[in-house]
Amino acid sequence: MKRLLPAWLGLPRLDPVMLALLMLITSFGLLVLYSASGQDMAMVYRQAVRLGVGLLAMLVISQVPPRILRIWTPWLYGIGLILLLATWVLGVGRGSQRWLDLGLIRFQPSELMKLAVPMMVAWYLHPRILPPAWKAVVFTLAILLIPTVLIARQPDLGTALLVAASGMFTLYLAGLRWRILLGFAGVATAVAPVLWLMMREYQRDRVRTFLNPEADPLGDGWNIIQSKIAVGSGGLTGKGWLNGTQSHLEFIPERHTDFILAVLSEEFGLLGVTLLMLVYMLLVARGLHIARVARDTGSRLLAGSLSLTLFVYVLVNGGMVSGVLPVVGVPLPLISYGGTSVVTLLAGFGIMMSIYSHRTFIK
Repeated sequence: MKRLLPAWLGLPRLDPVMLALLMLITSFGLLVLYSASGQDMAMVYRQAVRLGVGLLAMLVISQVPPRILRIWTPWLYGIGLILLLATWVLGVGRGSQRWLDLGLIRFQPSELMKLAVPMMVAWYLHPRILPPAWKAVVFTLAILLIPTVLIARQPDLGTALLVAASGMFTLYLAGLRWRILLGFAGVATAVAPVLWLMMREYQRDRVRTFLNPEADPLGDGWNIIQSKIAVGSGGLTGKGWLNGTQSHLEFIPERHTDFILAVLSEEFGLLGVTLLMLVYMLLVARGLHIARVARDTGSRLLAGSLSLTLFVYVLVNGGMVSGVLPVVGVPLPLISYGGTSVVTLLAGFGIMMSIYSHRTFIK
């Protein structure tokens, strides 16, 4: 029996399981944002509008057959590269050039590449024999390294690493041998000192703070120390919604964006965080199921890559807030306040819904 909303209701083809999980996360996200923003309804309304735009994008994309999405993929990738280059001249931001300001809207071209890179890699590998030969591997690495370098230059190391990871996941799902993956890991380790020299000073400070946050508790170490205090103070069941002292007394920095998980943990405790992580994992599992039932190579690689990239989002943000990983500015998916990232994420789910709803028609 197809797990699709019945056509006789006059509704578009959507995966009800994925849709229900997304509605659960986004609704809870607005609830947490209301508290994290100091009960600022204007911010909640703005986030709701952005979620609405993202859901509309998801709805539209989910109706487009995967073969049409493949035709558009090189154009999307090329436009993304042009927009990244445009940030060199027209980019705006605080200490970086990540955004393009078009008057009515301001967006990050790097967010577009979170979709364009795995789509382009899947497009390239779709007609080829898998596992890919060395020539295909080298070309694939070029596809993902060009935007990664452009994003890192902005500088936005966190997004650059996520974009690179999305492409590498596609290669992994294509059957790349473990010894080759380990070889890449060895090369990455070898060039780590070079990467350190290329980092901005504030990025080096983040690594130093991660290794020893107590070295500067009132300066660079403040963010992570206060975040860990908030996470620990929530206990098992939390202090209750709107009762978080660390957040409402403004000890937690960026509490409505990167560190919103600390607010959630303080108010809803370990149980609340565990339930949210469970919903995230169900969403990832649903995406992997869609990849499993896809009828062609490109769709299978793309759905699997997008699902695993979501997992990395959650893993990195959770590790960052709890002090397990350095602070790299990765938001909590569909919970943190944001515009371009929210729309991009929901568009990615639209792609997966398209793959699932059109799976019986793919040639």
